[in-house]
Amino acid sequence: MASPANQAPPVYSDTVVRLFALAAVLWGIVGMLVGVIVAAQLAWPELNFGIPFLSYGRLRPLHTNAVIFAFGGSVLFATSYHVVQRTCQTRLFMPGLAMFTFIGWQVVILAAAISLPMGMTSGKEYAELEWPIDLLIAVVWVAYAVVFFGTVGTRKIRHIYVANWFFGGFILAVALLHIVNSAAVPVSLTKSYSAYAGVQDAMVQWWYGHNAVGFFLTAGFLGIMYYYIPKQAERPVYSYRLSIVHFWALIFTYMWAGPHHLHYTALPDWAQSIGMVFSLVLLAPSWGGMINGIMTLSGAWHKLRDDPILKFLIVSLSFYGMSTFEGPMMSIKTVNALSHYTDWTVGHVHSGALGWVGLVSMGALYHLIPRMFGRKQMYSVRAIELHFWIATIGIVLYIAAMWIAGVMQGLMWRAVNPDGTLVYSFVESVKATYPFYVIRVGGGLLYLTGMVIMGWNTVMTMRAGKPVEAPIPLAPAHA
Repeated sequence: MASPANQAPPVYSDTVVRLFALAAVLWGIVGMLVGVIVAAQLAWPELNFGIPFLSYGRLRPLHTNAVIFAFGGSVLFATSYHVVQRTCQTRLFMPGLAMFTFIGWQVVILAAAISLPMGMTSGKEYAELEWPIDLLIAVVWVAYAVVFFGTVGTRKIRHIYVANWFFGGFILAVALLHIVNSAAVPVSLTKSYSAYAGVQDAMVQWWYGHNAVGFFLTAGFLGIMYYYIPKQAERPVYSYRLSIVHFWALIFTYMWAGPHHLHYTALPDWAQSIGMVFSLVLLAPSWGGMINGIMTLSGAWHKLRDDPILKFLIVSLSFYGMSTFEGPMMSIKTVNALSHYTDWTVGHVHSGALGWVGLVSMGALYHLIPRMFGRKQMYSVRAIELHFWIATIGIVLYIAAMWIAGVMQGLMWRAVNPDGTLVYSFVESVKATYPFYVIRVGGGLLYLTGMVIMGWNTVMTMRAGKPVEAPIPLAPAHA
């Protein structure tokens, strides 16, 4: 028998992590490019060239699906597979099944990229994909859960680190949301009708829609925050107790906030009010998590000067705090009476998507990618710095333009003459909004440019290094 000294040390299953990380960079560029195209179409409608599959109504769901599920989803798969192995000090449970999740998720993305421009849609926000693709998503997600929870179950460390709580909560909640909201009656291979009707359909849809934001775009990315900020800062998380309180308060409260999307609709008034109350309560756990992440830098603030990856991670938390203040405020009925159906909502969504989700994803990927190729850092640190400033300026231009446009729209639509007639026609509000749509295109172009720089930096890092498999520590240690 070979002696233990002669045996090769066990290694982490990082091939699937590497593939998802590279896919995330690719899909980020694609999704944001489509976003810039649809933003340009809103400023200059003739840019669809009269071609049906280039029309705004078909490209817009392609943009949201590409950015949320292709880019964001690939980031979540990559980071959760990376983090769960390191914090449990064991290989992925069933690496072959993990590889199936990569292949299956890419097939889902390609199916969306084909079907949505062709007009095949269920018409549900963030759930536009038709039933055959929905079934594949469910299968891939169950496989994801088996791999993730199997890895936690075979861990070598008794303690389950809090990042895995957030990843686990996000995986379970998204499965529940997707399966319930996607219940449908197929009438053909490319068309189905919702199993629900009328106001019940709207209620189920926004229970799903808001919690897609709450769990896919918040809980999952908080799992990223709780691992990569302490790791990059080389500091322990500020308060572990606060992180546990943050987890339980957030996952309990978020589930009930969906009705705030349906103020002033046929939804019963009491249901609207409950959604508003839970949205306001959400402010406390959200800000608790933001403070916990930012205060992790206590005693190490000087690192922000020289570390652009930390800039991405910490500034993303600032946007998280801002978005999670703005959301509860917009859920108040009197505020919502002004903001509903305006571009203020678009500004709010993108302060969360570009500012929180985008920046924390980029920071995590910049930490992760070089380590997957045997390097301590990316090919160009100066390019990371450039990316950070271009992206941040792009975000500020984008969301400021949408906030101003939204408040202006709301005020113009509700302005009435003494005799009760409207002061402005709808087309006058569209004309007044035009300059802000042009500014939005500029902000989006800057953000896309930053993503292209990241793509170049990633390719150069791959060329300068080579795929490596990291050894698993033999003695248990704290993550």
